[in-house]
Amino acid sequence: MLRVDNPHSSVRILVVDDYEPWRQKICSMLQTRPELCVVAEVGDGLEAVQMAKELKPELILLDIGLPKLNGIQAALQIQQVSPNSKILFLSENRSRDIAEEALRTGACGYLTKSSAGSELLPAIAEVLQGKQFVTASLAGADLVGSKHQHIADARDRKRSVAPRP
Repeated sequence: MLRVDNPHSSVRILVVDDYEPWRQKICSMLQTRPELCVVAEVGDGLEAVQMAKELKPELILLDIGLPKLNGIQAALQIQQVSPNSKILFLSENRSRDIAEEALRTGACGYLTKSSAGSELLPAIAEVLQGKQFVTASLAGADLVGSKHQHIADARDRKRSVAPRP
């Protein structure tokens, strides 16, 4: 785990991915924006929950395929220990079902890694403004719309979903 603190930044970000070169790439992209500060990088879901609890970052960039605790399970626990942290999933998984499941955790967005080069900074901006962001390749009526459209759609398919507080 790497911690980087910059007290002059306004948005504190936790980056969670098990592939260190990818974490470094994401951190490099974030460093182009002075208002964004990576406060920690971790490589597994359990560390993500612990760092979220300890640091209470404004934003968590969270992969799904993580060791020890997958990203969806980690997101559910993070909602309990750091309810004000916004979660933006950043995964290579392109399945609409997985994206939907990820959004049902209360996450604010879902971005594919292959789209990160062009969509990461706009996605962060949307999520920080309280809007939902879904990567362009998965965007559709059942994932995008009102902030809780994914919840309504899931209910329509008889799935049990708890709304965000």
